[in-house]
Formats: sequence, C-alpha cells, structure tokens
Amino acid sequence: MTDAASTDTRPVVLSGIQPSGKLTIGNYLGALKNWLALHEQYDTHFMLVDLHSISVRQSPADRLERCYEFIALYLACGLNPERNVLFVQSHVPAHSQLAWILNCYTQFGELSRMTQFKDKSAKHADNVNAGLFCYPVLMAADILLYGAHKVPVGDDQRQHLELTRTIAQRFNREHGETFVVPETMTPPIGARIMGLQTPEAKMSKSEDAETNAIYLLDEPKRIERKIKRAVTDMEGSIRFDQENKPGVSNLMSILAACTGQSFEQISAEYDGGGYGQFKKAVADAVIATLEPVQQRYAEWRNDEAALRDILRDGAQRAQQRAQTTVDRVHAALGFIPA
Repeated sequence: MTDAASTDTRPVVLSGIQPSGKLTIGNYLGALKNWLALHEQYDTHFMLVDLHSISVRQSPADRLERCYEFIALYLACGLNPERNVLFVQSHVPAHSQLAWILNCYTQFGELSRMTQFKDKSAKHADNVNAGLFCYPVLMAADILLYGAHKVPVGDDQRQHLELTRTIAQRFNREHGETFVVPETMTPPIGARIMGLQTPEAKMSKSEDAETNAIYLLDEPKRIERKIKRAVTDMEGSIRFDQENKPGVSNLMSILAACTGQSFEQISAEYDGGGYGQFKKAVADAVIATLEPVQQRYAEWRNDEAALRDILRDGAQRAQQRAQTTVDRVHAALGFIPA
C-alpha cells in the first residue's frame, strides 16, 4: 500500500465505532454507508475504538470476537483498505499518550456535565470508573491526533465533539496553533435511526431487547418479524411526523435511507394501503440492502489472517500521522525530544 499517511494533503475525516453489542441497520444507514464515498474528497481514517470499550465490562473473548466481526463488516459494507485507513485504536499507542495530556487541559466541571456519563453511570452504577468519566477526553485525543477536519457524529455524540473543540481551542490559545479544530459532519437522512419498539430513542447496538433493533447479520425472516412488530400508531396514515408519529416516521427514515426515496414519495406510494403493506416494503428494502453485505461478510470473517494484515497496515499508517501530532504537542509543552 502507498504511504498515504505522509503524502495525502486532503482534509482528514475520522470516525470510529466501539466493538460492543452488534452493529445495527442504524449504524449502517447512519454511519457506514455514508463513509463509503468520503475517500474521494478526504483522507479517511476509520477505526474500532476498543480502548473505549473497556470502560464498561465485557468478556475478553466477546471483545475479541466483536473486533473481528466489526472489521469484517466494515469491509463487507464496502470500505476499501486501499482507499481508507482501517485500524484498531489500541494498535496506535499515541491515543493513550495524547489522552493523558488532554486530561490536563480538560476541566472537571466540563466532564461532569457530559450527558452520556450521567446516563452510563446510572446504567452501570456498580462500575462508575474514571475511564467512564474521562471517555470524552480519549475521544478528543482520537480526533485531534489525526488533524481531523470533519467528524461524522450522531446527535448523541455532538456534546463530546463540542468538548473536543473546546479542548483544542484552549490548548491552541496557550501554546499556539497546535491542533486542527474539528467540525461536525452529519448525513441528511438516516443519521438517527430509532428503536423499533421505542421510536423515541435511538436504535442501540447494545440494547438488551432483541426486537428493538435490526442487526446487520440478522436473517431475512428475523428482519421481517421485527419490522412486522414495529410500533406504529392507531391513525393509519403514512406521513413523516416525528413528534406525533415517531414509529411511522422511523420506518419512513429506514425506507428512505435504503431506497433513496423522499418522504413525500413514500407517503404518496403507501398512504392508504395500510401499515401491513408499508411494513412489508420496509422489510423488503432492508433485506435487499443487507443481502450483499452479509455475503461479503462471510467471506471476510473466514480469513482472520487477512483481517490482521489489514489492521496491521492501517495501524502503521495511522501511527505515522499520530506520532507527528504527539511530537508537535511535546514540543509545545517543552518536553525534551526523544
């Protein structure tokens, strides 16, 4: 592979997914699908944030399996390792190095206001560890290491990205222009796919309720059953209205993201035909979208040696760019060069 890390002068886009739970149609439509064309304009870095995953307890065997599963799904969804830097966070030591430094430029009060920390602390009351509290600082290190100009994030991560911007600006004020201050990149449709049973809340890959999410590796019959049982309402009309019709609006978002149809086209085609016909169309579209992904996944997952080669190469390319940032930060802080 080419030495893209040192020669690519395009603006950087970076994103990552935590290897826990199971990837959902929401992850695909809201993130992975939208990553595919980014390499045409940007120097793209996509990672598995396995260091983040240890802030909540998970068995090592499950974590290892999830890492292999997720990188195989990255590839199956169409991310080309020749055009994108694909790597695992723990393979690049600079993430941990920079996180400690940024901890010293982050205020306790800023971290204590993070909504995700409050939510996860309530959910994991027996394990409110320092890593959970400092999670946003490691995320800031992930982003700032690569000089990321754009970061694709959902609504639930906007607060963390704003903190990243605050940390970067604070460091830059004290030490000169050291970090690129990142901006949010949000796709127009499919950015926030909601739960099938709880359409007021985002579909989660770590959700305990099996029927609330469609997983990328779900069999067609299971997808049909889940969508058939998806919450709608008693009105019977098919129109996009998130406030008054969250269930129907969520299914319309899924169908729109799978087919490219507008909400107006979907409403015109299916309104008056009943929810049964509409749900069947959604299920058919999801199945058709995931079928080629599942076929390619089976091929990739059965070749762990190839997966490790891709991750090793990605880590080397990522480390080159990351180390340049660490060296610049160390110089700004007055550390003796190594």
